[in-house]
Amino acid sequence: MFSYVAPFLSLSYRRDIPTITLDSFPDSAYYNTGPKDVCLLITCMAVMAVLRDALRLGVFEPLARWKLTRDIRRNHSKIMTGNGRANGNSHTNGAVSKSELRHMQRSVLRFAEQGWPAVYYPLQWFYGLYVNYNISVDIFHPETLWLGYPHIPLAAPAKIYYLTQTAFSLHQILILNAEAPRKDHWQMMAHHFITVWLLGVSYFFNFTRVGCYIMVLMDLCDIFLPMFKMMRYIGLPRIASDVTFVLFFVSWFITRHVLCVLVIISTYVDLPRIVPFEWSPHLGRFLSREHWVIFCACLTVLRILQLLWFGMACRVAYRVITTGKEVEDERSDEEG
Repeated sequence: MFSYVAPFLSLSYRRDIPTITLDSFPDSAYYNTGPKDVCLLITCMAVMAVLRDALRLGVFEPLARWKLTRDIRRNHSKIMTGNGRANGNSHTNGAVSKSELRHMQRSVLRFAEQGWPAVYYPLQWFYGLYVNYNISVDIFHPETLWLGYPHIPLAAPAKIYYLTQTAFSLHQILILNAEAPRKDHWQMMAHHFITVWLLGVSYFFNFTRVGCYIMVLMDLCDIFLPMFKMMRYIGLPRIASDVTFVLFFVSWFITRHVLCVLVIISTYVDLPRIVPFEWSPHLGRFLSREHWVIFCACLTVLRILQLLWFGMACRVAYRVITTGKEVEDERSDEEG
């Protein structure tokens, strides 16, 4: 019975520690990849769903509701103090009006929805730093991403990193269809589907070093975006959300429009130069010219999506600089 449950609770395909490896994980167990890994992937998705709902219902919704209710009542109190009477939607007894309640409820739900990524991304990014620190990659020489291919076996930390990141992307696809649709719904769906496909292909085709590196690059700016949205939803001081947006904008540009572009260029130029086109599954080598073309095409599509979103961020920054208006998120705050 345990043999059927074990793949859902632990890493599968353990093997002996290799005598020669480019990685430097001290005292780590090593594993091959295989179809049983999907079992642990399912478990990770289930755990993430439980954690998200627990944080949403038990932490973020009560916190946002308390903060927004307090702000509304303070505003009512100021109106009463200044005018001697209530007007508009205000009430002499300090009660919250229906329109205020609807607006508050929407803000509470949006705030709580962003809570899970605000918790997940910082934790996973620091873990990704640890994984990449122990992988022999020079960020200024991306050709090192391809040296030593095939990148097997995988150290346990790298395998956990890959499976949890893939589980999160799959989980995000489910969340996108559960939440109220936003302006960039279909772009986000395309982004997540391509990301999951690339993660799966790179994992089972043993290109895990480049996958680990791209994931840690992508996650940095995603730390600041949900935080920026949460600050806007509960009305924190403008300086806090503006600073967070600047951090998001700068990190987005450096990671996704400089470092990631270097990786894409290296995929076009260095990968076929360093790794020969060879389809030999028994040797762990999975690189045909056709798969290389498909891989490059998917990276190009992701690049186009990143440029579209970066254009939105640039418009926001330009509007703030030229008009002095408060930062608003064009990408996905607005419902369809």
